[in-house]
Amino acid sequence: MAEAIAFISHFRIKPGKLEEVRAAIGAVAAQLAAAKPRTTAFLAYVDENGQRLSIVHLFPDAAAMDLHVEGAADRSKAAYELFEPAGWEIYGTPSKAARETIERNAADAGVTLTVEPDALGGFLRLGS
Repeated sequence: MAEAIAFISHFRIKPGKLEEVRAAIGAVAAQLAAAKPRTTAFLAYVDENGQRLSIVHLFPDAAAMDLHVEGAADRSKAAYELFEPAGWEIYGTPSKAARETIERNAADAGVTLTVEPDALGGFLRLGS
């Protein structure tokens, strides 16, 4: 049975860029919804001070995460004008290629990557 994966990315919003971040996230969400149909969720949150952005990505399996990671470097390049990486987390077991890519990107950005691969169970319920 396929195992769901959560990838959570944290960023520091650059001073004076919060409103641009809000607009950019809306545009990116629309783009990803159309281009990455196997990405189950792309949810962005800002802290109370408007200084930290966290994005929750959910995938039904490792193959869906692989599809999502394709093109991420190009998306990140534009985004990093507005915010910078602050740390990443993976819950579940991504493919070897996805994990290596994210590990390399975390090292390049100088941020920590936490991986908790052993899923114990749970559920996700959407709808009313």
